[in-house]
Amino acid sequence: MNTAATAPHHRQLAGGGFRAALFGLLDGLVTNVSLILGFAGADPGHDIVRLAGLAGLVAGAFSMGTGEYLSMRSQKELYEYEIDVERKALAAEPEIERIELRDLFISRGIEEELAERLSTDLMRNPDLALRTHTREELGIDPSATGSPWAAAISSFLFFSLGAFLPLLPWIVTTTGNLLWWSVGLTGAATIAVGGAVGHFTRRGIVYSALRALAIMAVASFVTYGVGHLVGFH
Repeated sequence: MNTAATAPHHRQLAGGGFRAALFGLLDGLVTNVSLILGFAGADPGHDIVRLAGLAGLVAGAFSMGTGEYLSMRSQKELYEYEIDVERKALAAEPEIERIELRDLFISRGIEEELAERLSTDLMRNPDLALRTHTREELGIDPSATGSPWAAAISSFLFFSLGAFLPLLPWIVTTTGNLLWWSVGLTGAATIAVGGAVGHFTRRGIVYSALRALAIMAVASFVTYGVGHLVGFH
């Protein structure tokens, strides 16, 4: 029997790019349609609504990109510091680290004799010992600490894409019911993204799509209502 053919495939999500792209797209959709509807509710005129949408796209994209970069950079530097501490400990006190690893294996339910042999074998390979110690003690994989630039660029680009969709009707024309075009485009995109999330997470495509749509609808309704109540002076 070929077990490799039936083994489940796990996606590599630790780099941060997928997460940043997903949240960037959803944030772009919800944030900018809410901003546009908030201004449209005050009825200030087409040009002002369009300007608000453009400002929301640019400001939001840079905010998301820089925020992701700083967040991932800080996380990566913290991980690298902890890994370096573990590397130095392995070099300075290998026997103490071996015993620590053996005791950890025993606490996980491995028999003492096997734990002794495993810890001894692992310590013969410095790279394998480091990976094992950081994974078991810190929950960190030294080879997957994430890419700040990948997260920043993904967040920037996908937020821009999401924010552009509700703004599109206000760019291409000045006539027609632009408000409903914005809502329609954003709603369709939100359903698609929510469904994709449900597919990737196995949470259910319909449930995830409707959940995302409901969040978008609430945010849009509230901001439009606030804009309508405040009005334009």
